[in-house]
Amino acid sequence: MTTNHWKGVGVALVTPFNADETIDYKSLLKLLQHTENHVDYWVVHGTTGEAVTTSSEEKAQILQFVKANNPKNVPIMYGLGGNNTRHVIEELNRINFDGVGAILSVSPYYNKPSQSGIVKHYQAIADHAPVPIMLYNVPGRTSSNISVEATITLSQHPNILGIKEASGNLVQCMQIAKDKPHNFLLLSGDDLLTVPSVSFGAVGVISVLANALPKEFCQMVHLALHGNYAEATSLLYRFLALNDLMYVEGNPVGIKSLMEIMGICGATVRPPMDKASMGLSKKIEDALKEF
Repeated sequence: MTTNHWKGVGVALVTPFNADETIDYKSLLKLLQHTENHVDYWVVHGTTGEAVTTSSEEKAQILQFVKANNPKNVPIMYGLGGNNTRHVIEELNRINFDGVGAILSVSPYYNKPSQSGIVKHYQAIADHAPVPIMLYNVPGRTSSNISVEATITLSQHPNILGIKEASGNLVQCMQIAKDKPHNFLLLSGDDLLTVPSVSFGAVGVISVLANALPKEFCQMVHLALHGNYAEATSLLYRFLALNDLMYVEGNPVGIKSLMEIMGICGATVRPPMDKASMGLSKKIEDALKEF
């Protein structure tokens, strides 16, 4: 696959669960069909997919199910990261990457490594990975930021194709856009920051909201990518109220509540996450009506 496959909108697919917390494959199929005509690629086992609470066996089964129910050949990016470099490399050797075009790999969390430690972590993974690596910077979850300098250093690795930037720091994102190689992809990791990020060099987003509203969200992003910022911004403002509610009680609690209201899948999440409170669900329902 070329870097063009990862431009536009990738949806960080939720993992639907039944009320007993087993995987709801019927709803997963519904989600794939709901998004396949609009998004540019699927991200399997990202944060929104509750990757931290699914087993290795479940991950393999979910990936196989997605591959088997992909008649439109939507490109697939696979979430695989961690804070134990050796373990991540071992996982690379266990997973069947047939049909997978890239890996989304979160920066090491909890350990709080130095920048040189982060660089060595990613270089080791990229050296062993059978498909290209997309860096994932999300300091709000990892307690450490991938600096601009570290990102640019890593951009020189032939098997690292870009970064999903979820730092929320637009100045940092602009610095990356300014200094990165031409073929190194900058992706927004925040739905609401996608349009401004595209204006200075980002080529897309890995989205949460696209699970529920793929047509509308993709329309907004592609308008921005074609330079129609006025119309893209007008659509962006429609998402303001809904987007804030997605994270009040944690992700994917909000998006699953929204998707339950829309009849796509249930709102069940695995512990330690908890389903959306009645108050939050009511706010999401009201915001959807306004949308």
